[in-house]
Amino acid sequence: MREFGKLKNRSHRKADDEGISSWGWNLSGQHSTYHALFPRAWTIYDGEPDPELKISCRQISPFIPHNYRESSLPAAVFVYTLVNTGKERAKVSLLFTWANSIGGVSRSGDHVNEPFIAEDGVSGVLLHHKQIRWTEKRNPPVTFAIAACETQNVSVSVLPCFGLSEGNNITAKGMWSKMVQDGQFDRENFSSGPRMPSSPRETLCAAVSASTWVEPHGKTTVAFSLAWSSPKVKFSKGGTFQRRYTKFYGTSERAVVNLAHDALTNYKRWEEEIEKWQSPILFDENLPEWYKFTLFNELYFLVAGGTIWIDTPFLSSGTRNDRYPVRDLENTNVEVTEAKVNSEQGVVVENTTASADDIAANGEQCTDDCRVPLSSRFSTCNSQSLSMMDQQYDDNDVGRFLYLEGVEYIMWCTYDVHFYASFALLELFPKIELNIQREFAQAVLCEDGRRVKFLAKGNTGIRKVRGAVPHDLGTHDPWSEMNAYNIHDTSEWKDLNPKFVLQVYRDFAATADMSFGVDVWPAVRTAMEYMDQFDRDGDGLIENDGFPDQTYDTWTVHGVSAYCGCLWLAALQAAAAMAHQLGHRDFAETCKRKFLKAKPAFEAKLWNGSYFNYDSGSSSNSKSIQADQLAGQWYTASSGLPPLFDDFKIKSSLRKIYDFNVMKIKGGRMGAVNGMHPNGKVAETCMQSREIWTGVTYGVAATMILAGMEEEAFTTAEGIFIAGWSEEGYGYWFQTPEAWTLDGHYRSLIYMRPLSIWGMQYALNRPRPF
Repeated sequence: MREFGKLKNRSHRKADDEGISSWGWNLSGQHSTYHALFPRAWTIYDGEPDPELKISCRQISPFIPHNYRESSLPAAVFVYTLVNTGKERAKVSLLFTWANSIGGVSRSGDHVNEPFIAEDGVSGVLLHHKQIRWTEKRNPPVTFAIAACETQNVSVSVLPCFGLSEGNNITAKGMWSKMVQDGQFDRENFSSGPRMPSSPRETLCAAVSASTWVEPHGKTTVAFSLAWSSPKVKFSKGGTFQRRYTKFYGTSERAVVNLAHDALTNYKRWEEEIEKWQSPILFDENLPEWYKFTLFNELYFLVAGGTIWIDTPFLSSGTRNDRYPVRDLENTNVEVTEAKVNSEQGVVVENTTASADDIAANGEQCTDDCRVPLSSRFSTCNSQSLSMMDQQYDDNDVGRFLYLEGVEYIMWCTYDVHFYASFALLELFPKIELNIQREFAQAVLCEDGRRVKFLAKGNTGIRKVRGAVPHDLGTHDPWSEMNAYNIHDTSEWKDLNPKFVLQVYRDFAATADMSFGVDVWPAVRTAMEYMDQFDRDGDGLIENDGFPDQTYDTWTVHGVSAYCGCLWLAALQAAAAMAHQLGHRDFAETCKRKFLKAKPAFEAKLWNGSYFNYDSGSSSNSKSIQADQLAGQWYTASSGLPPLFDDFKIKSSLRKIYDFNVMKIKGGRMGAVNGMHPNGKVAETCMQSREIWTGVTYGVAATMILAGMEEEAFTTAEGIFIAGWSEEGYGYWFQTPEAWTLDGHYRSLIYMRPLSIWGMQYALNRPRPF
């Protein structure tokens, strides 16, 4: 008979250390491997720490496409499979420990641990982490649960409290000694109740042990779960919201017991659903192996990208948030009083209000989502957006979803980047994708008159212009204080409105959701009409204005550009198709006329015989080969619309991008550089022209697939895998950056845009022409 807990310790540790470094791990890691296939992962301990034991840990998160309930749950499961290759029975004790902290400086004290016993053999420890005056500190209270499931062959015991240094509790060293000696904790610990609250600066830890016997050449499974309950989200300047999972589990801190229980009792079904989703791709022999697991692993961003998924817009009716009551506009009559400049953030806040009569005279009224404290700002919203806001969606009510542009660029749902990333949501959680589009449709029809200073030129303008698609949904008060981005005035950007129209039409075509089309149509028409002002010469094309007025926000553009012009042509075609399907035939004809006028003008100004020039200006950069020049064609083909250009021009442009932007950069092993001169040298015009953008590379590959160039597509995209995910790369797995340079230096880790790899899968799933 062997006992796992009695193996000799070969690690180096101090004799007087009472913390976790005193533990006898006996694990070198030389024979252990980690495998990831999001939302699951496997850690294999082959003969470690016991040479006759093979241990694997399978980690499972409930990320299940089209499942809007369980995919919202804050829970995970760790399933250990124990295989005894020896000739004797082996007693194995597994230990799950957790510290009562949520990261950062957690020194307030008053944290409490307590054991619990639930149904179906599930038991563990609750760790209640308190925050004093949490609304001010922005950290809501959270309760963690660590648990295991007792079976006929698995015994579960707990140690509700231990410390990292000598004090009121048993120390980490003492806890380990207990496990080495007995292989389990005392059963009486389950009846000990809540332990004494922690003192300031004291870290409380807890442990759950699962012990089992494994027969010679036998196999045993042990399952642990981790769950956490933090039901409220508080934005620093905005309202308080309830997370999505509270719709099903309530807001009590003890809901975490049910979360931990359900994770342990449902994980097998979760895995079945995950395997059903992933298997057709994993077993498709036509797909490269690197692509299969990179496709799934890039989805990490949907849960790690600062994601907030809430249930209802507001906690209670009649209030905008905890601080500001909704005001009755009919009884409001106030005047502009002052303007203040916040020099730290470069924002000018103008105390602006107006009377209800003024509003009525302009034919506008304010909806609930635009209601703001009238002492500080005034936003107007077209009445057509009222129906979108007040609808009750029943089964389609999947809550509101926010995710960051990146962990370094802290803006919610940055729209010019969502243009690339949205394929993942459309494929896997289409109802969330439609809701995001509804939010932006509503925003198009709103205006926020507060003054903002823009950093690039030092000029000021209003925060949100009616008719312009916002850059983002905000940072500190999402939905109500949009456009946190303040480098440029994005109401003058040329890509946001076309991208809105293209995304809306793609989603409308993919889902065949007529109610969605009706909801967003007023915003689509408004967004298209807004762009007319940028056609300076009446040729049907929009012109760029000599500054970086698009997603490449350091790369200046003059005149007609390949990127924005192509997006505009595609938007004209998409708007015409959508208008026709919704019965707005006059507007459909208007868009068709503009398209037929704009297309030849675009080709005449930019086509050079093998690709489309960067822009129609006269700078040294104007003839650059832009990797993203066919972004509009990408969406056109993805939406099932006729191609924007003839087949020769599309394939010739893509071939030029492949030969120059891809293959001339380390033999295609890094992705597509954004800009390349026709002489084969990288465009050094600005930081972004010489960068390789991971998400853009995936988008280019998707465009190649749609053009029948699959071999080139996978070679192009494989460069991102090699540089970012492979063992020979730069180590950017599960933190794919926005960009890297030719020497591998990154910009903006953990970024939204690389989700565009799902644009490749979307292209592969489309019916192929014969």
